[in-house]
Amino acid sequence: MTTIQFILIVIAALIILAGLFMVIRSLKRRNHDEVAGDVEFDKNGIPIIPRHERNLIDKPDFDDTVAGETTIAPSRTHLSAVIEDETDDSSQTFAPDQSQHSQSAFRRHEEAPTDDPEYSEWQARQHQADDEEFKQIATELNGHEPSEHDAFSTLVSATDNLMPVIDTAEEPTFTDNSPVLDQHLLAAADQDQNSPLNNASDNVNITIMPRHYADQPLAIIRGEELLGLVDKFGLKYGAMNMFHRYENKDGTGILWFSMMGITDDGIAPFDLNTMPQTAYSGLVMFLSLPHPKALQGFDSMMSIAGLMARELDAVILDENNDQLTSDRKAQLRTEVQDYRLASH
Repeated sequence: MTTIQFILIVIAALIILAGLFMVIRSLKRRNHDEVAGDVEFDKNGIPIIPRHERNLIDKPDFDDTVAGETTIAPSRTHLSAVIEDETDDSSQTFAPDQSQHSQSAFRRHEEAPTDDPEYSEWQARQHQADDEEFKQIATELNGHEPSEHDAFSTLVSATDNLMPVIDTAEEPTFTDNSPVLDQHLLAAADQDQNSPLNNASDNVNITIMPRHYADQPLAIIRGEELLGLVDKFGLKYGAMNMFHRYENKDGTGILWFSMMGITDDGIAPFDLNTMPQTAYSGLVMFLSLPHPKALQGFDSMMSIAGLMARELDAVILDENNDQLTSDRKAQLRTEVQDYRLASH
C-alpha cells in the first residue's frame, strides 16, 4: 500500500465518522424537540411556562418579585385585593407618571397567593416602602416649583453660560495710504485732467524746426538739451508718452497742450530711456479741441513755443509748414475761439 492510498483511506474514514456524528446529533435534537412539545422561549432562551403549569411555592423569592420575574402561580383574588388597596391610597398626591409606575409595580406581584400570611406581611411592607418613596418624590416635585422670576433668571443664567466670550479689539483709524485706492483716485483725476486729449475730435498744431544754414550741417535738437527745456518751461511727461503743459506749472489743473518729437521715422512720442541719446529734427505742439479753456490753452502754447524756439535757435511753422506770422497766429486764435463757441 502506498502512502497516497493510506492518506485517502484516512480521509474517507474521517468523512464517515463526521457523517455518523451529524446523524446521531440530528436524532438527539429530534427527540429533544418531541419531548419539549410546544414550549415557547423568550428572547433570552428561557422557556415560557403557562400559568396553570407553574409550581406553587410557599413564599416568593424577594429579588425575583421586585425584578418582576416571579414564577408564582397567579391569584385573581389577590389581584382584586391589590387594586382595592391601590384605590384606597389614591387620595395621596402623586405625579401622573409615578402613579402609573406604581400600578405597574403592583401588577407585577399579582401572581402572589393570598392565603400565605408571611407573604401578605411582606407585601404590605413593600407597599408601604413604595408609598413612602413616591410621597418623597412627589413632595420634592411639588415643593420646588420655580416661580416665573426664578425661571427667567435660570434662562438668563443658562444663556450667559452658553454664549461664548468674544474679545473685541478697538480698530484704529485708517490713516495710511492705500496704493490701490490712490491708483483709483489718480486714474479718475487723470481722466478729468486729460479730458481734452482723451476726447479730442480736432486739433491746432504748430512745428518747431531748428534753423538751417547753408554753410553748416543740418541742425538737430539733442534729447539731453530738450529735457532741460521741458523742465524749465513746466512740461510734464505723462499720458501717451508725451510731454504736456498743464494749467499750473507744477502739473496740476487741466491740460493746456501737448508735445511730440520728430525723428527720422516721423512724428513719435518720447522714450525717456533713450531720450538723452536721441536726436530730434523738430518738435510738434498741438492743442486738442474741443477744450473748455481753448483760448487760454492756445495762448500758453504760442508763448512757450516762442520761448523754446529762441532757446533752440528755431523757427515756428504752421500746419502747412509755412513760417508762422503774426497775422496767421491771430487767424488761428480766431478759429480756436469760433470752434469753442460752435461746440457750445
